[in-house]
Amino acid sequence: MPELDALRGIAVLMVLFFHGFYMATGAERFHGPIHWFLLATAGGWMGVNLFFVLSGFLITGILLDSRDKPDYYRNFYLRRALRILPAYYGVLLVVLIAARTGIVERNVSWAFVGLSFIYLTNVTGFFGVQSQYTVLWSLAVEEHFYLLWPTVVRNFTRRALPWICGFIIVGCPALRAFYFWRHYEYGSGYTWLVADGLAWGALLATLARGKLSSRSSMLGFGISCLAGTLATVVLLVPFGIAHTGAFAGGVVRVSLINSFFAAVLTLVVVAGSGSWRAIFEHSGLKFFGDISYGLYLIHMLAFDFVNHVLAKFGLQVSRTSGSLTLIFARFAAGAALSIAIAYVSRWYFEERFLTLRSKFAPGRTAAPPIKDSQVKDSQAAIFETEAAS
Repeated sequence: MPELDALRGIAVLMVLFFHGFYMATGAERFHGPIHWFLLATAGGWMGVNLFFVLSGFLITGILLDSRDKPDYYRNFYLRRALRILPAYYGVLLVVLIAARTGIVERNVSWAFVGLSFIYLTNVTGFFGVQSQYTVLWSLAVEEHFYLLWPTVVRNFTRRALPWICGFIIVGCPALRAFYFWRHYEYGSGYTWLVADGLAWGALLATLARGKLSSRSSMLGFGISCLAGTLATVVLLVPFGIAHTGAFAGGVVRVSLINSFFAAVLTLVVVAGSGSWRAIFEHSGLKFFGDISYGLYLIHMLAFDFVNHVLAKFGLQVSRTSGSLTLIFARFAAGAALSIAIAYVSRWYFEERFLTLRSKFAPGRTAAPPIKDSQVKDSQAAIFETEAAS
């Protein structure tokens, strides 16, 4: 599904620009177009929410289409392990070595590495350990999803699954509200506080194989979801939707971000299954979608390395120092290094493990060629045949 590769590319670029610009220098000390450009990158953290919605959609689709097969658990977990673990543990090792040898200025303790090794990066605070390579927190959330969701899909009916997704979509903000009122860390990455993004994707995957099995119904759902989300945002502006310290901004905003990306995903799937498919197939975003996993894992370390090199020459980029030229030069160097490493990792390291999936954990057979009157994704039928109007 090239349209989903394009969305992955957008998601990882959002995160890359967020860490490369706003997190490094902010926008307060600049004026004019540069100020607004840097301020725009402040929303790049939402790329993680887009990743969650995408993951919930794709993983639930895989599980639904293989739930009746005898090797359901074995194939799913083996294929996930071959896809995720090599690059993840590789980056974890590189981060540890780079920090211990002084190549980057980052403190990485053995306790943090140990907790990250078993995908507890998003709850290190429970063990009195500071999160020392923050991008790994979302991988922990995804791994918890992989651990629990296959059992849910296997043991509940397709009629029950949308209700379970709805319960999570409502339950997570309810927990965030509880944390907010109790003055706990309501903005943390605890799985039970952020799983509603995954649930939105799972809900869409379930409905797309049922009530939303036609392009017209899917289009209507996407437009309604988008309109409802934007209307709610407008209504909550006076109540501090833009400020994390307010209830609307700290609790409700995440829900609206997830519903917005669910709407975007719905509309993109509809567009990618029709005459606009060629746009996604030739999009440069597909390149970034292909390397998005490695790029997400490595980009912060690459920026750390660039910072280390700049420090050797007495140069620094921060919220109080660093010229505009230096800021953009730092981003260009860090992004180029990240992309190069992610590309090599994807096609010369990760690919070696991906080719083993067909040998040890065969997946589903390829879908038949798509006809003009049909819409199928690359994994299984999402929409039923719908006559062209």
